[in-house]
Amino acid sequence: MVSDIDRGRFEALTLSGLSGSEVAALAAQVRAGGATSEDAAKSLGAAFAHAAFVAPERIAEYYDQAASGWYGTPMTAAPVSASPVLNEALPPMFWNDFWGLVGDTGSGMDAGTVTVRTAALGAHLSSTYAERLAQACMTYPGVASAAANGPPGRFRLEDLAACPEGSLGHAFYRMTIDNGFDLEVLDRDNLNLERLPEPLHYLNARILQLHDLWHIVGGYHLTGLHEIAISGFQLAQFGHGYSAMFLAMVVGSTSLKANAYCPLMLETILSAWVHGRQTPALLGVVWEDIWAKTPDEIRQELGVSIYPSPFPPNLFEQAVAA
Repeated sequence: MVSDIDRGRFEALTLSGLSGSEVAALAAQVRAGGATSEDAAKSLGAAFAHAAFVAPERIAEYYDQAASGWYGTPMTAAPVSASPVLNEALPPMFWNDFWGLVGDTGSGMDAGTVTVRTAALGAHLSSTYAERLAQACMTYPGVASAAANGPPGRFRLEDLAACPEGSLGHAFYRMTIDNGFDLEVLDRDNLNLERLPEPLHYLNARILQLHDLWHIVGGYHLTGLHEIAISGFQLAQFGHGYSAMFLAMVVGSTSLKANAYCPLMLETILSAWVHGRQTPALLGVVWEDIWAKTPDEIRQELGVSIYPSPFPPNLFEQAVAA
C-alpha cells in the first residue's frame, strides 16, 4: 500500500523533474544504502517517471547520470543531445491508471497484461508527447539513417528455417518455434503504428521484429530478470518510449512498495543501459544478409559484447521454485 504522502511527493516530482546531477546523486545514495536510501529510491523512481511520461528529451540524460552515480564513473559513450524541455501536466486519469498498475504489480499479473496496461498509460499523455518523443529518438546514434527508408520489411520464417545449424538464423528460428513465439512479438498491423509520427512508426515496427533477435545477439536470456534488462538495452539503443514507461513502472513500484528490491532492479537496469550505450547502433543492421553467420561471428563483426548479467538470469524463477 502506497501512502497518500508518498503518492503526493511522487506525483509532484514526476511533474517537476530533477537536474542531471541530482539524479546522479540519488543513484549513488541508493547504492550506498543507509537511512536515506529509501527516500532516494522513491525520488529516483519519480525522476524516471518524469523522463518516461513528461519529458522524453531527458531519458538519455537521466539514465546516463544515474549510471554515472551508480558506478561512480562517467558515461564513456558519446552524449545524446537533448532538446529544450517543456514540462506538461498529467491528467487525473493518468494517475488513476498509474496507481492502479503500481498496486497490482507483484500480484501475479502475466507479462501480456503488464505490457497492455503500461502501454495504455500513453493514451493519457499530451497531444504533443508523440512528436516530442519522435524528435528525442532522432538524437540517438543510427536512428535517422535506419529510419530513412521507412517501415522495415518482414522477416520470413522459411528463410530462417533454411539456415544452417549453429547460425544466427537457425538460433532465431528455434527460439521462435520452440517457444511458440510470433516472429514479430505482436502483429504490427493491429497496432495502428502508421498513425505515429516518424521515426516512431519505424522504431516500433522494428523493435517488434528485433526484440527476440537482440536477446540472442546481446546474450539476454528469456527470463523475467532479463526481460527487464533488455528493456534497458533497448532504451539505450534508441530511446524506446515503451521501455522508458516500463522501467519507470519497475523502479517506481519497487521503490514505493518493496524498496529492498530496488537496488537489484537498478543494478539490472543500469548495467543493461550501459551495455546498450556502449554497443554500436543495431537498428540498421541488415540481418537478412547475415542469417547464415554464427552469433559469435556477428558479435565480432558488429562489435557487440554479451550482456554481463550481474545476477543469475533466472533469479526470479529460482525464487518462485524455492
